[in-house]
Amino acid sequence: MKHKIVNEIALFAAFLFFGFLILPFAIYVVGGVVFGDYSGGYGQFFGRMSRGLVDGHWPTWFLVLSPYLLVQIVRLSLLGLRRTR
Repeated sequence: MKHKIVNEIALFAAFLFFGFLILPFAIYVVGGVVFGDYSGGYGQFFGRMSRGLVDGHWPTWFLVLSPYLLVQIVRLSLLGLRRTR
């Protein structure tokens, strides 16, 4: 049981890292290609995102947690499929 909890915490930490650092950078780069440069550069973009987290802005929290939430949705769906067979 303890091993499963440690694995889940590690999974959450990995996806939180991805959602907080890698995903916003990808959004910034793709947004720059599609819409043009963000005024203020990546530093201001990341700063506004960080401020959204501190302020409890739910879309920002959803963005950061979305990789982990997606994995959990897939896991629950697969669990449901296994139980119906």
